Amino acid sequence: MATINSPAVKTFVVEHLDPELEDWSSLEYGAIASECHDAGAKFLLSSVPTSLKLPQNLQGARGLTVETRGIEEIYADRKDKVCLLDPAASKDLSPEDGNTFEIFLFGGILGDDPPRDRTSELRKKGYQGRRLGPVQMTTDTAVRVTRMVVHEKVPLGQVPYIDHPEIKVSENESTEMPFRYVIGKDGQPIMPPGMVDLIKKDSEKGLGDLL
Repeated sequence: MATINSPAVKTFVVEHLDPELEDWSSLEYGAIASECHDAGAKFLLSSVPTSLKLPQNLQGARGLTVETRGIEEIYADRKDKVCLLDPAASKDLSPEDGNTFEIFLFGGILGDDPPRDRTSELRKKGYQGRRLGPVQMTTDTAVRVTRMVVHEKVPLGQVPYIDHPEIKVSENESTEMPFRYVIGKDGQPIMPPGMVDLIKKDSEKGLGDLL
């Protein structure tokens, strides 16, 4: 079985930059793990504090490797193979990048609204960067788009998107999500299982509290 360091396997890394793990984030991580497993890729959650107890949906999740070490230590000898997905990068991600890079790095939490540029902490480490476009994405969407581009060789501009979709939270109320999503085969934005229910549950607190 391939390890997280196997050059034959693409590895998608989320450097967890928070001391806690919110419910919405655990759903995103669960979706990433499941989709990476199905695609024959690896999902590595790095810099996880030893004090952080993983929620039930992530314990033993297929496709997920959890590391307390940070990205610099894990891939100290392969820095040139790491691509940082960075909104401030000067170059967009392309299918050809799948031939150049083996590890695709994301700074959690990406889904802040407004964005707080969490990626800046990783940018300082000197990794080569690529953009995913001008519209903010959730972490699972960013990984999904990256996998489509480097695995499935779909040009970034041909990924089917929907921006700021409205989610119906009650009979008379809907919430606009301030992110870009990939459109699924059913024509709906792809969200992690359970996310819509969580949005409905937390709608009374407002989206600002959810994120």
